[in-house]
Amino acid sequence: MGLCFSRDNKSTAKKRPPSKRITNHSVTAAVVRGGGGGSTRIRSSRKEENLIHEQALAAAILFQQQLQNGGAVPFDRSTSLRYPSGNSKKNQALNRSSSSRTRSFTDPLLQPHQLVNQDIKLDNIETNHFVLVHGGGFGAWCWYKTIALLEEGGYKVTAIDLTGSGIHSFDTNSITSLSQYVKPLTDFFEKIADGEKVILVGHDFGGACISYAMELFPSKVSKAVYIAAAMLTSGQSTLEMFSEKVDSNDLMRQAQIFHYANGNNQPPTAIDFDKSLLKDLLFNQSPSKDVALASVSMRSIPFSPVLEKLFLSETKYGSVRRFYIETPEDNAIPIAVQESMINKSPPERVFHLKGADHSPFFSKPQALNKLLVEISKIP
Repeated sequence: MGLCFSRDNKSTAKKRPPSKRITNHSVTAAVVRGGGGGSTRIRSSRKEENLIHEQALAAAILFQQQLQNGGAVPFDRSTSLRYPSGNSKKNQALNRSSSSRTRSFTDPLLQPHQLVNQDIKLDNIETNHFVLVHGGGFGAWCWYKTIALLEEGGYKVTAIDLTGSGIHSFDTNSITSLSQYVKPLTDFFEKIADGEKVILVGHDFGGACISYAMELFPSKVSKAVYIAAAMLTSGQSTLEMFSEKVDSNDLMRQAQIFHYANGNNQPPTAIDFDKSLLKDLLFNQSPSKDVALASVSMRSIPFSPVLEKLFLSETKYGSVRRFYIETPEDNAIPIAVQESMINKSPPERVFHLKGADHSPFFSKPQALNKLLVEISKIP
């Protein structure tokens, strides 16, 4: 989610050592080469993939129908808790695929046990719990492939619905602050026991949300992963960050639809996207089934949180290890904007996810899963 407004004042970030950049043709990147110079492509059952899509679409359509019938949702969960299955096949050999293969628009799911190295022992890493935070307009539903792959690898996964997103029943136009928007996430951290840590993952505007949580709960976050996400400097708002490259993103400007619930003479209260431009903007490399899911599931983005400046300290936010995953085919947050954020506030390492659009959980789910597993193992 990029926002096309110009701002004259720019934030200055404290200089950090250069990040170690990793492209996805290396052994530590998103798609790993097999031994002996060869490569293997593993395709799972179409039936299994179609079943996942059908279940997700059914849930989204049910939600849409409930909204149309008065807006009442029979259950209101701010998080979707997922736990690893006890019969994961973690001891089978990993089949590797080449990073140089032609991009597949269907990107079929591999067998989950093939996506995790057989020598991984989750008990020996700092945390095996991922917390996934969606971007603006999205919801916990967008992580369905990532949740399935991580769980089958033995990880615990929690996907958060932020206020007014996904199945969270709240009027987006009524959200007036970032703290209100991220309350389901901060409520989750309040319930985490002292001494327990998670790997916090943010996509798009979710990057600003996880930064906010890191400032409040640094001792409960082992690592933070930004996926095509807003990684701000202290004193900067998401609007200011995206506006730095306003002239380079005509598609975003064309797609935005602003809502003025408080009147046309007042600031916008929410933002939507033109459905006819949704695929080109957010899903230009993603399967059509996932675009259909998004078209019936996405909700408005609250405007006030986008305007709010983040204040981040070195002792709290700065104490958490950060990693960034670039999406080079991104039309919503162009790679130039991602590079600018990385240069101003260098993370520990940068990964380049070849062939990924703004929604790599749809366009490159296997590659994204491998990267998340890789990051979880970094000592």
